[in-house]
Amino acid sequence: MRILGIDPGLTRCGYGIIDLRADRTASLVATGVLRTAPELAIELRLRAIGEGIDALLAEHRPEAVAVERVFAQHNLRTVMGTAQVSGLALERAARAGLEVGLHTPSEVKAAVTGYGAADKRQVTAMVTRILGLAEAPKPADAADALALALCHGWSRGAAGPAGGALTPAQRAWQEAERHARSSRT
Repeated sequence: MRILGIDPGLTRCGYGIIDLRADRTASLVATGVLRTAPELAIELRLRAIGEGIDALLAEHRPEAVAVERVFAQHNLRTVMGTAQVSGLALERAARAGLEVGLHTPSEVKAAVTGYGAADKRQVTAMVTRILGLAEAPKPADAADALALALCHGWSRGAAGPAGGALTPAQRAWQEAERHARSSRT
C-alpha cells in the first residue's frame, strides 16, 4: 500500500510517501517539504500548498493519506495556520477519494519508537532505521511526515512480519491503541 503522510504547516508542510508491504516493512518513495513565504497573503500560501499536494497525489498515486491531528498550542497564530493546512490536506485527499487517517503526535511517536513522548531526534532516528535510509530525512517536518505514513499503515491492521511477529515499536503502538480504546468506553 502506498501512503502519503502530511505534517501540516503553513511555512513548512512536510510530506513523506512510503510503500508498505504486507509484512509491515516499508520503503521510501519520496519525501520533502512544501514551503511558502510568510510575507505572502494567506490565500496564496494555501493555494500553493494545495497545488503541491495535488501534484504529489497525481505523481505518486497513494492509496491513503495520513495527516497529523491538530492539537492546541500556546501560539494561536501557529495553530491556526496548521489547522488550515490540515483541513486543506483532508479536503484534497477526500476529493481524490482516498482513505484518510488522522493521528496525534503521541500516537505517531509510539508507533515508530515505542514511546509516545519521544523527541524529534528519536523519531527521526527510528524513521531512518525503519526505512533503511543512509541518512536522516531533513528537515524534521519530512521525517515527521514519514512517521505519520508508517503509523497509518501499521494502524490499519496489516499482517505482521513473517511469522506474525511485531517489532517492539509496533507492539507498543498496539498496546497504546488498546489502552486508548478502553479508556473511551
